[in-house]
Amino acid sequence: MNSKQKKYSAPLLYAGMVLFVFVLVLADQFTKHLAVLFLKNRPPVVLIPGILELQYLENRGAAFSMLQNRQGFFYVLTTIFLVLIILFMRKVPKTRRMRPLILTLLVLAAGACGNLIDRVVSKYVVDFIYFVVIDFPVFNVADIYVTLSVISLIILILFHYRDNDLDFLKKKKVA
Repeated sequence: MNSKQKKYSAPLLYAGMVLFVFVLVLADQFTKHLAVLFLKNRPPVVLIPGILELQYLENRGAAFSMLQNRQGFFYVLTTIFLVLIILFMRKVPKTRRMRPLILTLLVLAAGACGNLIDRVVSKYVVDFIYFVVIDFPVFNVADIYVTLSVISLIILILFHYRDNDLDFLKKKKVA
């Protein structure tokens, strides 16, 4: 077995994965807490004039505030999404070659969890980062996790993995 195929201890690996997601979710929740403390009911904080501001927004919808006030839909959709990530992660070979895919899926799960926590606890997601220069919708750290994960997945699938790297996705034929 060469170094690219080295497998890791399952309990230690899974504990590390859970800890990684926990730390990312904690960072997301902490930034949202700071946004509530320092931005709610206050004017935006200009970080870079004409480019970047911090402003408090309660988002009761999805990206770009779509599907406003459909919390039940988001609970179900996010839960299904997280279950699918977990099931998929169980199939991914725990080798060095697959480490970028595993990390990307963990960051994606952390983003989903971060916003799900907001929806369950507050019935809305706290957004606070605003790119004025392009008038991009206000977003948060969990949204960054999701966006960067999706971009990373596309790059990994298109440029990093070969067809045989993803053979674990194929159904095994029963003899």
